[in-house]
Amino acid sequence: MNTYQDVQLDALGDPTRRAIVERLLNGPISVGKLAEEFPMSRPAISQHLRILKQANLVSDSAAGTRRVYQLNPEGFEALRSYFDQFWSIALTAFQQKVEEQ
Repeated sequence: MNTYQDVQLDALGDPTRRAIVERLLNGPISVGKLAEEFPMSRPAISQHLRILKQANLVSDSAAGTRRVYQLNPEGFEALRSYFDQFWSIALTAFQQKVEEQ
């Protein structure tokens, strides 16, 4: 595992950040609107978003005076590649078990 994946996995280790990522599956949203959906302050949500952005899991853009956040597919592709190695091992082990029988 490389440092980049460590940062991503650490970012997703927090339940609030995972909930934010799940919410972003529904599409882009401003920080203010996102904060309305969570029992914490807007600055706290911004802190979580900053960590997710540093991990390359979300991206943001300006929409007037607002910051709008969305999922970053490239960041999740890197995580998928990391987890695919485990999936390949599991499938190989499963195939070996089936062939033994």
